[in-house]
Amino acid sequence: MKEEKSVLGLSTIRRNRGVSLEQIADSTKISIRSLEAIEQGDFRKLPGGIYNTSYIRQYARAIEYDESALLAFYTREMACSEDVVRNGANGNGGYGGLRPASSIMGS
Repeated sequence: MKEEKSVLGLSTIRRNRGVSLEQIADSTKISIRSLEAIEQGDFRKLPGGIYNTSYIRQYARAIEYDESALLAFYTREMACSEDVVRNGANGNGGYGGLRPASSIMGS
């Protein structure tokens, strides 16, 4: 059996409620790839901007899950990943240890 990484047990909740990803995709017009990304908490695979919160809300409604809880989790995850980008993986500041292009080009 394939091991799944599921945020907050979303895929289990969805399956227990008898809802398939295909059904959600059909009703919301959200790609299965994006729905899987939500279940796995891999929000970087979503299209970005307001689409992310819209997709998360629609997914939560489709499985009758608390929208605010899922959006709060998303917000925390995105804040954490922004901190990693801002401070670098090793905490040395900058852009993950990379210099911005402007400092390379001398501008």
